Formats: sequence, structure tokens, C-alpha cells
Amino acid sequence: MNLTNAAILGGIAGVTIFLGLPIGRLGARAVGVRSLLNAITIGVLLFLLWDVLTHAVEPVETALTKAALDHTATWWPFIGLGSLFLGGIIVGLVGLAAYDTWIGARAKLIDPNITDNGGSILHLHEPASRLAFLIAVGIGLHNFSEGLAIGQSAASGELSLAVVLVVGFALHNATEGFGITAPLAGGSRRPSWGQLALLGLIGGGPTVVGSILGGLFVNDALAITFLALAAGSIIYVIIQLLGVALKLGRGYTLYWGILIGLAAGFATDFIVTAAGV
Repeated sequence: MNLTNAAILGGIAGVTIFLGLPIGRLGARAVGVRSLLNAITIGVLLFLLWDVLTHAVEPVETALTKAALDHTATWWPFIGLGSLFLGGIIVGLVGLAAYDTWIGARAKLIDPNITDNGGSILHLHEPASRLAFLIAVGIGLHNFSEGLAIGQSAASGELSLAVVLVVGFALHNATEGFGITAPLAGGSRRPSWGQLALLGLIGGGPTVVGSILGGLFVNDALAITFLALAAGSIIYVIIQLLGVALKLGRGYTLYWGILIGLAAGFATDFIVTAAGV
């Protein structure tokens, strides 16, 4: 399969992220609604964290098993992949925390009444917009690795598997789009369509890039690196969202929302599993 077809498959899987983006323009003012949207986002991200870590650690465990059971094998593949796994999580978590701290400090120097607001359509001076951006970055890293899986399946001639992956990832992305912009719902400023479109490109665009690269070569190290980066960034965002949830109160709303988000994530995962049987 050529790279154009791989890009088309990645595009189909990634474009559904735009379906959930309009939730950011709802303008919900009720604390209960905002708390529920925030909690559902946490649930979706918890599922993504499980999904990312599961796929990232698989080749590391394979290398470990081979090194432990095959006395002729070397331990270096396990050490290398394990280092990428741990290093990626550290960079994703600490790196995103450092960036958020820097952009937050910079935002304090910007007058929110200035129309330009730093010249960014993303409005990173606003806490809700900044959180939506960070979620989009984490999901984008995750979707890049999904694109790699699509491209690699297509390149190896397993077209049926590639199609199943596209359908499954498209379902996942539909819920991820909601997760990106849920923090914007009920904010002081309704997000523009341009802002939502850019957030969608950040979150869904990497699926296409990953599909193209996956069609060129198969590389466990590359996949582990981006999965680990995604895991670290998702952990950071979950912590931030939990902080928002605690400020909003509504304890039972938090728990029910998390359960709804987890159920949505696993439901799409089960559909993919059933389709692949």
C-alpha cells in the first residue's frame, strides 16, 4: 500500500476527533454540569492511560522475556527499550509540567483585556484554554502511535487489520475530541471555531503523520517513545483535572463522571476487539 493510501486511512481515523469538539461551545454555567464534563474527561483519559501503558510495555516485556529465557540473547534490547519507556514518561510528565508553569507565568504578564492576547488563537493565557491545549498535546502523542500501528499494518499487507484499527481508533477519537474541549465548556469566553479546529489538528493530525511513517518502516523504539511521552503527559493532565474537580466539589458527580468516561473508552475498545475476532 502506498503512502497516500496510508495517509487516507490515518485521516479517517483522526478526523472523528472533530465530532466532540463543539462541546466546548455549550457555555454551560451550572457547577454540576461543569463538574460532570470535567469528570467524564478524567475517565476518558484514565482509559487512554491504561491503553497507552499496555501497548508501550508490551515490547519491553517481550525483550525481557527473551533475555531471561534465551541464554544466547543479550540484555541490551531490554535495557534500551526499558530506558526509552521510563525516559519518555519522565520527559512527558516533567516536560509538560515545566511548559505549563512557564506559559502560566508568562500569561500573568499579559493583560487579558488586550485583544491580541499574545497573538495566539489558542488563548493560552486562560487556564481553561491552556488545559484544553495540554490535553490535545497528550492525545496527539497517543494518536501518533496509533497512526504508526495503522501504517505498519497496511505496509505489511494486513489490510483487514488496518481497516479494523481505523474503525476502532476513529471511535476512540470521537470520545477524545470531547475530552479536549470539555474544560472550555462553561468558561468565561466561548471558544472560537478557529480555536476548536486548531485543537482538533493538534490532537488528530498526528494520526496521519504516524500512518505515513508507519508505512515507511516498523520501529518498536519509535512507538515506545511516543507512547511513553503520551503516558507522561496524560498523567499530568489527569492531575490538573482532579484539581479542578476538587475545586468544583460535587463528590459523587466526580465518581459517576469518571465511570462514564471509563465506560465510553472501554466500550469502543471492546467493539474493536469484537470486530477483530
